[in-house]
Amino acid sequence: MKTNIGVFFGGRSTEHEISVISASQAMHAINRDKYDVTPIYISKQGKYYTGDALFDVANYRDIPSLLSKCTQVYMEPSYGDYNLYKVNKPMFGSNVMTKLDVVIPVLHGSNVEDGIFEGVLETIGIPYAGCNTLASANGMDKITMKMILRECGIPVIDYVWFTDKEWFAKRDELIARIEERIGYPVIVKPANLGSSVGIGRAADREQLIAKVEAAEKYSSRLIVEHMVDNLKEINCSVLGDCDEYESSVLEEPIKSAEILSYEDKYMGGTKGAKGMQSSQKRIPAELPAEMTERIRFLAGETFRVLGCHGVSRIDFIIDADSNEVYVNEINTIPGSLSFYLWEATGLPFDGLMERLVRLALKRKREQGQKTVSYDQNIFSLSGGVKGGLKGSKTR
Repeated sequence: MKTNIGVFFGGRSTEHEISVISASQAMHAINRDKYDVTPIYISKQGKYYTGDALFDVANYRDIPSLLSKCTQVYMEPSYGDYNLYKVNKPMFGSNVMTKLDVVIPVLHGSNVEDGIFEGVLETIGIPYAGCNTLASANGMDKITMKMILRECGIPVIDYVWFTDKEWFAKRDELIARIEERIGYPVIVKPANLGSSVGIGRAADREQLIAKVEAAEKYSSRLIVEHMVDNLKEINCSVLGDCDEYESSVLEEPIKSAEILSYEDKYMGGTKGAKGMQSSQKRIPAELPAEMTERIRFLAGETFRVLGCHGVSRIDFIIDADSNEVYVNEINTIPGSLSFYLWEATGLPFDGLMERLVRLALKRKREQGQKTVSYDQNIFSLSGGVKGGLKGSKTR
């Protein structure tokens, strides 16, 4: 029998539609002579659906009509149960829709790419490609990510972070800290969103207040960074696990304004969204060989120190005035899975999907060699356990 790959996409995220596009591309790239593919769409309400109608991205123009052709399903949070169950159990026969062998999450943004969904998969114990719960959470949160990278000697732009409640409680103090520490212009971001959602540039105090108030609608954690005005943005993808990985060729996205927008990334100047591969870019990026290799090295180091797995994309900023290179952010499940970067590197899309399946199975084998429980029953010890652990003190 063929290995059955479950591709999960959609979700309760501001990047829901981009996830649908990325997943459609990925599912059509999988070698059907070798694998079966089960699409699992997570609606904006958090419900799971499967069905052949999910393969055609044109069907998502009318979601109610699409879901009427699909079956609502769920997974049991029980270790070792890889079945996909029907929500509406039939009167006769099994309620098992299918059994998954491997999962490839193609989910973007908060509530899905930030470790929440990955934790569900780890609870079940099913092999899956991509970052684990810890790496996903650290990669998604721009504040935590920058703290880790700075600790490991990887260059990041100066920043100040705070919560939405801190902003309303001591706004003047935070503004003074921002102005003293990094100065204007600055860029304001929600800490845990991607696709340029909620991001804005501020050149003075009045704009800073407006941009923070816009960003806090999306996240309770906010980050304000120094804005490099004369910048060049460069992206690099990394494939593998944190012990064995490779970096792709580089791309230079072409933006229409000061900040690379949602439309720049996903609309590509066309009327219909086609994912990251449709955006305007130079591949390979036109950079000196020495700088190219430094960026590829820093991309690999970022992937390594964050403990990543599968395919990620690391976004860089080059200060064109000083030629300093900074890591801007990591996308642990990048738009279009960065397949266009790997095709330019010499790995076709179907080969990328094959590698992701192999990486998922490799990690599962390695995890099976680790001890996860201590073979000792304290309840069988002489004297038993009375009122807590023996020898412990209470006050």
